[in-house]
Amino acid sequence: MEGNNYGGYQPPKAPKVVTVNMNKPDKKKIIKIVISVIVALVVVIGGFTCFYTVDDKQQAVVTTFGKVTDITDAGVHFKLPFGIQQEHKVDVNVYQKIELGYSTQSNGDYKVKNDESSMITGDYNIVNVDFIIEYKVSDPERYLFASDSPELILKNLIQSQIRNVVGSSTVDSVLTDGKENIQMQVKDLVTEILSKYNIGLTLIDVRIQDAEPPTQEVIEAFKAVETAKQQAETVVNDALAYQNAKLPDAKAQADKLIQNAEYLKQKRINEAIEQVAMFEAMYVEYKENPDITKSRMYYEAISEILPDVKLYINTGDGSNVEMFLPLESIVEGKEQSSSTSYQAPSYQVPEANVEEEVTE
Repeated sequence: MEGNNYGGYQPPKAPKVVTVNMNKPDKKKIIKIVISVIVALVVVIGGFTCFYTVDDKQQAVVTTFGKVTDITDAGVHFKLPFGIQQEHKVDVNVYQKIELGYSTQSNGDYKVKNDESSMITGDYNIVNVDFIIEYKVSDPERYLFASDSPELILKNLIQSQIRNVVGSSTVDSVLTDGKENIQMQVKDLVTEILSKYNIGLTLIDVRIQDAEPPTQEVIEAFKAVETAKQQAETVVNDALAYQNAKLPDAKAQADKLIQNAEYLKQKRINEAIEQVAMFEAMYVEYKENPDITKSRMYYEAISEILPDVKLYINTGDGSNVEMFLPLESIVEGKEQSSSTSYQAPSYQVPEANVEEEVTE
């Protein structure tokens, strides 16, 4: 008990007090909770980024770490999540348009752009020409990655070719009847150059929306010219309609005249042939009996020349003979006070030996 001031008595030891902090969380549990949340987020994000939908008017260009690996059509498709693969949707089955010289506002009004529409023609006149361009995306991969702004390239190209074609045309053709030719030339030139650029766009159509001179006086003059041309076309169409209506009748009359002429021609030919045959037959008779043939021909000629006159032929020598005509009144015994007696000329035919009465 040495060294004990209490005479061998030892006091009890004081109890140890342990302080427990009830607000301090468990680190292992926290780590587990965080890991669970992260895994859940990864699963959710991965689920949402593994699929994509392509519209029926679109195509999607899929890139893997920035490199094009696939082009997909309409439908639901799978891709690697977390940005490993990305889809770039492009409207390919849609006709898009570019307006040159004007722009359509959201409220439907038009805003004029003189810097795009003002052009100089080949005969050094200024005109304002508005164009509307239709195009579509033909190659979505080239459209996205072959150039920075394919629409701007197309617009600048079309403007260049339009000014080239208009600059080689006259102001009359630009404002009146040459518009269709200008549109075709511009389309052909732009299509040829686009095939060389290969920016993924195809030109569908080029149309002149409006073309007019820069001043109102010139506008009115060209309108008057256009009206005159339309009136001229109307007159020509009316004339053609009248021609088409009258031409069949004229052709029918001409055919009738031709057929009648052919008939008369054939008739004259037949008559001539008949007369030739009669003459040849008469000539044969004349050669055999010339005197008789002469007399007969004489009588026939008198009958044809004087068809209504009665002919009396005196075969005598005509000496000391008084002839009274008409002889019918003496023969029939009918004398009329109104009858007239006259002396007819006598025709002496020495060759004839008989007295004849020739009547027709």
